[in-house]
Amino acid sequence: MKVAITPKAENLETGGAQASKRSVSIREEFEVREQAFLSEFACSSLKSTGRIRTETPCGIRTPFQLDRDRIVYSNAFRRMKHKTQVFLSPLGDHYRTRLTHTLEVSEIARNIARAMRLNEDLTEAISLGHDLGHPPFGHGGEAALKEIFSPGFSHQQQGLRVVDILENRGRGLNLTWEVRDGILKHSKGFGKIMPTTPGEVAATAEGKIVRIADIMAYLNHDLDDALRSRVISLNEVPRICTERLGDTHSKRAKTMIQEIVYSSGPENGELKLTMGEDIFSAMTALRQFLYHNVYRSPSVHREFIKAKKVIKELYRHLMNNVDDLQQELSKMEMAPWNPESDPLERSVCDLIASMTDRYALNLYAKLFFPKALF
Repeated sequence: MKVAITPKAENLETGGAQASKRSVSIREEFEVREQAFLSEFACSSLKSTGRIRTETPCGIRTPFQLDRDRIVYSNAFRRMKHKTQVFLSPLGDHYRTRLTHTLEVSEIARNIARAMRLNEDLTEAISLGHDLGHPPFGHGGEAALKEIFSPGFSHQQQGLRVVDILENRGRGLNLTWEVRDGILKHSKGFGKIMPTTPGEVAATAEGKIVRIADIMAYLNHDLDDALRSRVISLNEVPRICTERLGDTHSKRAKTMIQEIVYSSGPENGELKLTMGEDIFSAMTALRQFLYHNVYRSPSVHREFIKAKKVIKELYRHLMNNVDDLQQELSKMEMAPWNPESDPLERSVCDLIASMTDRYALNLYAKLFFPKALF
């Protein structure tokens, strides 16, 4: 029996009684359409490996659509609006935050996925979840946690911990394996733009697209924000970048998206993502320029040093004051520390990594700034 994609109003009102009469659910109908439309290189909903904990399938949404919704409604996703992208606590309304960066990655990745007939829902879910593990104060916060918690700390692995454990007061989001894989492998610091090392790249074409879209997004908007803040001037940007990529945000985005779409194609039975040498070398030059002239600029670096000090002092205090730790975990709607399941260091790291910039600064002021007695 054919099922309409949009149920009638009376079906919604009667709920399960009407749904039980259908021989094919809306989700199943959509999955059939996916099979007919998607590329052979796409990961369709029916190809999903599944979840850590088995669930009854949704009658309307595919597994990847469900993952996307769980991410959007999570506490960790909402917190990204007050987490640094590059510039700490910017006063201007137009600077990017971790959340707006995530939305730009999602738009770029979905455009690429649509053009290549890959799974947009999977691509969007990975995009929206890829930075959930970022601590406050951007990469300064990540560097601080590497120093005081573990050299192996990374926002990718922390992101997987967020969706597997920390959300829902310790129950996690129970996402599909493909989305979790994409979150874990979306980045490797200042590694290759297009890595080929086994184990470093996502298992799905959609996950690989998100990694490239992440780089495209931050190259473009970090340059935009650096120019806006006057950390750099336009005449300092290498000519290869403006001549080959474009001299505006929209031109650069269009150039990079079109390049990956038109240059990629089948190779040895797989979808090989590639770019022409001209555009790839321009992106590489822009990345190196931003790394040396923006991310390591004196003005940005000074603020990161301050941020690292805040995180280190919060870490030491919470390690020595378990009651304060438990109180803050409760405020953040996180599961209380259980000494039988997690080391104290792990729980303190989880708490700090989950904080927004302003939460960390407010807590720091509360703990360490003197208060007027009268």
